[in-house]
Amino acid sequence: MSTTLVTKEQAAAARKWYVLDAAGKPLGKTAALAADLLRGKLKTDYTPHIDCGDYVIIVNAKDAVLTGKKLEQKFYRTHSGYPGGLKETQYKTLMQKKPELAMRLAVRGMLQKNTIADWQLKRLRIFAGPEHTHAAQKPEVWDR
Repeated sequence: MSTTLVTKEQAAAARKWYVLDAAGKPLGKTAALAADLLRGKLKTDYTPHIDCGDYVIIVNAKDAVLTGKKLEQKFYRTHSGYPGGLKETQYKTLMQKKPELAMRLAVRGMLQKNTIADWQLKRLRIFAGPEHTHAAQKPEVWDR
């Protein structure tokens, strides 16, 4: 049995654009699917050490659902590095004010922790509403 490895040039030439609709779907499930598409794990010629993923557009991020009591109990935390520099934002507030950030954080947490993930996150586009600005790329709607 032989193994086919993809080169960087082949992976870049084979990139597609996909649109995911997050309306009424759990935030985590949408983020997991986006992470798989960004990494290229759903392709037959997936190569772990090559960035062979596709472009992903997520629309309706403001309509994504958090299950259980996560809206009240989950927090987005940042720290400035100084004593007393912890800032906490409840996910209820985060989903109202910056739903794109909540989705980006979920996708980033599901990617590997290396420089390839930085390249993959640059191919992620998130929009709070149903319209996006990438119609010229002719994206396919992902509904599988």
